Amino acid sequence: MNTTKIGFIGLGKMGIPMAQNLIKASYELFVYNRSIAKADSLVAEGARFMNNPADLQKQCEVVILMVADDKATKDIITGENGLISSATVGKIIINMSTVSPAISKEMTSLLAQEGAFYIDAPVSGSLKQAIEGSLVIMVGGDKSAFEKVKPIFDVLGKLALHIGQIGAGNSAKLAINTLLSFHAQGLAEAVSFAKQQGIDTKDLLELINNSALGNVFMKIKGDAILEDNYNAVFALKHISKDLGLAKAEGLNSPLANAAYESFKNAEQELGEEDIIAIVKKV
Repeated sequence: MNTTKIGFIGLGKMGIPMAQNLIKASYELFVYNRSIAKADSLVAEGARFMNNPADLQKQCEVVILMVADDKATKDIITGENGLISSATVGKIIINMSTVSPAISKEMTSLLAQEGAFYIDAPVSGSLKQAIEGSLVIMVGGDKSAFEKVKPIFDVLGKLALHIGQIGAGNSAKLAINTLLSFHAQGLAEAVSFAKQQGIDTKDLLELINNSALGNVFMKIKGDAILEDNYNAVFALKHISKDLGLAKAEGLNSPLANAAYESFKNAEQELGEEDIIAIVKKV
């Protein structure tokens, strides 16, 4: 068994398979989630459920967060029975959520006062990559803390790259998701235009996937369009949130502004559906 004890907070679509991979790698795992039932499968596989973040941290040297947003991050760290209310000296807090560079800098400062390290390590990849342990992990923060937890990242992903100071991972993730929004919007507009010209969507997608524009995203989302399947793998509301975070950090370019307006306008109606549901709005 790996001797590092790990805490995992946030058992959503991505969090559960990531936690499962840590169990498979023989790490002793302690988990917490507001919805207790989401932990059942992990407990059955050997994880221990803890009643709150503070109790979880007492058991662990490393704590991983995989939560929704800045508010959830702050609540888990600074709220009642939060991580900061427990002994933190020497602990490493890894936030793998897609959050703002600003919240990472704020939490780093607070945790440093308590003798703990915080590193931001958001991931690129979806459910399939989380299950396979083939995520791409971009890391900002203390380099020595990164080196200590690199074996953990190697279980979760195919690449873990330290790219700079705190917040750098968050900024890289926002840049990648900005590009993701362009791909989704572009595919939706191409399908819509071709359909207006009487071109069968299946034929168009076959052409795209056999051209220089073909990639995994185009194939997966093209199939979703053909199957009229918009069950969320990456919910549209999340790309709207991420573009908003990027704009708050200074992103102000023609494509980004157009994508933000498009997804923001679609969010109320289609927010719980997959990102490629934007095809319904073009």
